[in-house]
Amino acid sequence: MIRRAARRLLQPTQISIAARTSRTRVLLGACGRLGMGVCIYIFCIYKGMTIVQAAGAKRYGVALAEDVAGMTGREVLQAIVEGRLPAPPIAATMSFELVEVGEGFAAFEGDPGPHLLNPLGTIHGGWALTLIDSAAGCAAHSLLPAGVGYATVETKGNFSRPIMTETGRVRAEGRVVARGRQIVSAEVRVLDAEGRVLAHGTSTIILLGGAGKS
Repeated sequence: MIRRAARRLLQPTQISIAARTSRTRVLLGACGRLGMGVCIYIFCIYKGMTIVQAAGAKRYGVALAEDVAGMTGREVLQAIVEGRLPAPPIAATMSFELVEVGEGFAAFEGDPGPHLLNPLGTIHGGWALTLIDSAAGCAAHSLLPAGVGYATVETKGNFSRPIMTETGRVRAEGRVVARGRQIVSAEVRVLDAEGRVLAHGTSTIILLGGAGKS
């Protein structure tokens, strides 16, 4: 019954919010009565099917150093968007993807699903914060010459509206607002399909390896 509920929850058909909520409750309620190992198995069915479906169009992994040698940050990111380089594994885990890159700009889009729910039944705030951190980092990365890396020093976020599984596709747009020799500041807005702000935040990013030569 539990496996059937998990598979029915994944059916790509249009079902009512009430029906989807009912199926989710069956799945989560059953997990509450079972051991951790069984619960992990159930959600692996869910997440595994999602990743397999996405893998048909997108590869996940970490590019080798020789694959990105001589490429600027923007070139690396554009190659990920176009599928010439694999998307990072976290993109599959968190159900989002890099969709657009510009000069000091990066946009991600993601689909909030049941695997991202917190105990209250809304999408965990960490998902939106991860989008903020990712979009800000990639916006900074788009400005970097070959051989220069970066790391996040601090990311802060504000949650303006709750994100639900019914919210639909979410877009995070990151823009660099200031760049020094070693420090980059970026801001991000997380939007729903109607352009309403769901969350917003900022990141401080440090440049690594030849930052002063750019």
